[in-house]
Amino acid sequence: MALDPVAVALKFGFLAVLYLFLFWMARSALKDLRRGTAEPAGPAYEDATGMHRATAGLNDAAAGSPKLRVANAAGLRAGSAYDLSEGAMLGRGDSADIRLEDTFASSAHARLVAQGDVIVLEDLGSTNGTYLNGEPLRGPQPLHVGDSIRIGDSEFTFER
Repeated sequence: MALDPVAVALKFGFLAVLYLFLFWMARSALKDLRRGTAEPAGPAYEDATGMHRATAGLNDAAAGSPKLRVANAAGLRAGSAYDLSEGAMLGRGDSADIRLEDTFASSAHARLVAQGDVIVLEDLGSTNGTYLNGEPLRGPQPLHVGDSIRIGDSEFTFER
């Protein structure tokens, strides 16, 4: 019984891809676990769901124009802020208003839309998802002062 060299090569190739995938998943899980323990225990994290009352923050418009402050993002200066009065699109592509140099970001990853005095965050069908206050974004959500937005390894804070 002779072993077909092509079949053996395919088996080893499949095993190599499988182990690389498992390594990538373990690395990603460890990064998420480390990130989860470093979050502050402030008012935004008192609610286990990470959700706010629907009316909370609606009167924050008087405090100033909406801004997205960079907490940590490759290629962007930490502490810099982007004006959201006209909304903005975040992503890796050339059409993005806020360009992310993050391999986990899609070309057109998420958008911030001004709807009156409220800024709404919406994922644009990205591969890796958008996180609002540590929770996966499921549909458009209004932002409140102090909300944290994470796209891949890039982190932002919403403020007025």
